[in-house]
Amino acid sequence: MSLPIRNIAIIAHVDHGKTTLVDKILYQTNQFRENENPGELILDNNDLERERGITIFSKNVSVTYKGTKINIIDTPGHADFGGEVERVLKMADSVLLLVDAFEGPMPQTRFVTQKALELGLRPILVVNKVDKENCRPDEVYEQVFDLFFNLGASEEQLSFPVMYGSSKQGWMGPDWKKPSTDFTPLLDSILENVPEPKIAEGTLQMQITSLDYSTFMGRIAIGRITRGSIRDNMPVTLVKNEGGQAKARVREVYTFEGLGRKKIDLGVAGDICAITGIDDFQIGDTIADAENPEGMTPIKVDEPTMSMLFTINNSPFFGKEGKFVTSRHLHDRLYKETEKNLALKVEPTDSPDAFLVYGRGILHLSILVETMRREGFELQLGQPRVLFKEIDGVKCEPIESLVIDVPQEFSGKIIEQVTMRKGELLVMEPKGDLQHLEFKIPSRGLMGLRNMVLTLSQGEAIMAHRLTEYEPYKGEISGRINGSLVSMETGISTAYTIDKLQDRGTFFVDPGEEQYEGMVIGEHNRANDLVLNVVKSKQLTNFRAAGKDDSAKIAPKKQFSLEEAMEYIQEDEYVEITPKSMRMRKILLKEMDRKRK
Repeated sequence: MSLPIRNIAIIAHVDHGKTTLVDKILYQTNQFRENENPGELILDNNDLERERGITIFSKNVSVTYKGTKINIIDTPGHADFGGEVERVLKMADSVLLLVDAFEGPMPQTRFVTQKALELGLRPILVVNKVDKENCRPDEVYEQVFDLFFNLGASEEQLSFPVMYGSSKQGWMGPDWKKPSTDFTPLLDSILENVPEPKIAEGTLQMQITSLDYSTFMGRIAIGRITRGSIRDNMPVTLVKNEGGQAKARVREVYTFEGLGRKKIDLGVAGDICAITGIDDFQIGDTIADAENPEGMTPIKVDEPTMSMLFTINNSPFFGKEGKFVTSRHLHDRLYKETEKNLALKVEPTDSPDAFLVYGRGILHLSILVETMRREGFELQLGQPRVLFKEIDGVKCEPIESLVIDVPQEFSGKIIEQVTMRKGELLVMEPKGDLQHLEFKIPSRGLMGLRNMVLTLSQGEAIMAHRLTEYEPYKGEISGRINGSLVSMETGISTAYTIDKLQDRGTFFVDPGEEQYEGMVIGEHNRANDLVLNVVKSKQLTNFRAAGKDDSAKIAPKKQFSLEEAMEYIQEDEYVEITPKSMRMRKILLKEMDRKRK
């Protein structure tokens, strides 16, 4: 006899404590001993997720509490991973909305919450981190209520239960002033408020909402069985999203238990299962009855808003660090990514060595690049471009809602920067010691803005944005004002020449680093590009002049993260990515070629 089931998805903004909460629930329901490595989260099992502290891929875990199986689906909090979010919510019957007791609901949370409310899911609110100084749980509750109301929630959705607590300290309860001892009140609330899965009458239907891959079993289809049941070695029909059908046979059926999977003989309606043996499927396809197949509504995913050129590395240093450097490697890897990354599209270009990759934003694309880099790929990236759309004969562009929380003394400079990039200030109000600013800004205006905002606010600003709609083109936005410092020679930079040239701009290289002709080695103080020779060493003579040999005093080089480099480059530049290095370069390396162009 199978256990009663509850399916719940967790929604939260980046860093509001979602993954910590799930970890603690796993401990309390005895799925694990207390963590052997404190500070390390079990759920973020991908290196990139651990380093950045964000969830990129949705995950399934399950716990058994009071004889009921609770499937918990962890969703990404970032709007760039909207492709993940939408299909994941299809597996849930309710959502747990987790918000920080100080920050309140953030723009990214709003994006996922809107999707959940549209699907008719009933929320449970968890106000986390009530142990923080200057937290304001009651105000945050009011804000969430207003948010639901503005998103058009139904009467039933607006009468949501609320829990307060601290995942880190390991408690949740109905009153934030009276800490409980553990998570029992929250788990009881889930059993009470999350409806049992609705099971329709009829033959087998299971929509594939995510996939996994194992070298032993091949591709694994994951989804929720909406009706019927599925067993080992059973013949089925695969109903394709694009139309068409294919006969197939299920090899094995697994269900989720704790963090792992457990093989079962029979998967029942309402449960989330993983199935092997079916190879030729796409996300959104339906596994249906062999004799009377009925497909389910295809999953619709938001369209990409940005494109970027990916090309092979053809710099003078190619092949020194990477294992995969040819266009065949690049082609196979990018097309393999589109199978499971729904919001990504790849198109060939006129050149066999370059591909146009379309994604949901800089973060979405940079996560792919960073993953490829760690796998041993070498590649080059062109300047990211925002995609325009023609709506009723008018050229339109994507518009984002931008929220910045910044100390009051810096707010004037930041408003000035955003309005220069065609941003409109909509809301300005105090939030604790910070000034809360909300803008409407074209996606183009966000390029390079984060860097600028952090510099102006001395690293204190918190910034988040999400795509809202397409609006008519807003006109030209001035890009980077300063030109580049470009290397004239190939060789190793010397302290002597960098020291002499520091008044020309900011350098991106330190003495002793290798560079090649045409590499971007710094930012010029002026608007034009300047070609420099930083390889030249000091002439050695046997004359010694008194006081001339003071040691060179050099400012440290400016470091870029991958996203910053992608936003920084100009149209005639590439970012070169290898497993160990990241460089910026001119597309045409020789100065004469650039002048002719």
